[in-house]
Amino acid sequence: MTVDASTDPRIVMTLDAGGTNLKFSAIRSNRLLLEPVYLPAAPTDLEACLDNIIEGFRRVRALLPDAPAAISFAFPGPADYPAGVVFNENNLPAFRGGVALGPMLEDVFGIPVFLNNDGDLFAYGEAISGLLPEVNRMLADAGSPKRYANLLGITLGTGLGGGIVRNGELFIGDNSMAGEVWLLRNKLAPDWNAEEGASIRAVRRVYGEIAGIAFEETPEPKEIFEIGMGRAPGHREAAREAFRRLGEVAGDAIAQALTLIDGLVVIGGGLSGAAPLFLPSMLHAVNGVFARDGRPLRRVVFEAFDFDDPAQRERFLRGEPRELRVPRSERTIRYDALQRTAIGLTRLGTSEAVSLGAYAFALRRLGSAA
Repeated sequence: MTVDASTDPRIVMTLDAGGTNLKFSAIRSNRLLLEPVYLPAAPTDLEACLDNIIEGFRRVRALLPDAPAAISFAFPGPADYPAGVVFNENNLPAFRGGVALGPMLEDVFGIPVFLNNDGDLFAYGEAISGLLPEVNRMLADAGSPKRYANLLGITLGTGLGGGIVRNGELFIGDNSMAGEVWLLRNKLAPDWNAEEGASIRAVRRVYGEIAGIAFEETPEPKEIFEIGMGRAPGHREAAREAFRRLGEVAGDAIAQALTLIDGLVVIGGGLSGAAPLFLPSMLHAVNGVFARDGRPLRRVVFEAFDFDDPAQRERFLRGEPRELRVPRSERTIRYDALQRTAIGLTRLGTSEAVSLGAYAFALRRLGSAA
């Protein structure tokens, strides 16, 4: 049975976990119930980390008007998310060898616990309450018969994250590894993965190489963006090229994914604010061509539009509606001849999308309210 997260009365406690901080909150009817509670992650000390996770949820529970129905949160992988087992040893070395985090929290709080990847939950939040319903609503308002059911979520930040939603369901995969776009091949450096060309460190590395400064001395991407926009002193050409390359690598990764997923694309993460500098090259990469026997072959069969550009959005919404006569009949059918997708920036904000995705995922697993 379909659950409407916007009106559901149940409360779900949430956590956005990173290698540095743990951010706890709670949601009811798609609305945050309290200001976030922050505790340190203690990534190298397992007992301290587990203590802080339990303490954070206890603090949130003490502030709630009613008992929570579940816990649902994002936790960095690798992990067996359905089993609630985390074995991340990169930015959380304390979890090396595997820790049954979900079952432990179920024992402590006596309610169901759901874990997922932040890229997955970001995509799910945007599919439930963000870009996907906005696009379908605008298509309906434009009188278009076209509707979308699939969404690829991309997060650009410390790493390159991804998530896939298909027909309203989060696609996790058999090993909890679906949507791992960071491991797609890097177009500009085929011996590297895509994350090395589409992340914070990639922007800083390219800027430093062109500007002739050591990586350790390069500014953070926010400052590099301001330099590229001409609003701060620095090597403007290096800044613009750093983000152009990010767009090209990320766009090629998106094109690879779209050949399998065929849906809308939403972009989030800390670097998404630099879209004016990377979105043109990203879109160009998705709409690129191969050369086959001297003839161009589209990189992706359908055309990609920038949904945040008014002219491209109008063209996307208009489509190419046609009426076609059915052979051997007087009957006609109406269809849209323009095969297309849209790429848009997060409508909810990355953190809020993750939280709302966690909430919706928990309600979906719990089923309809009694």
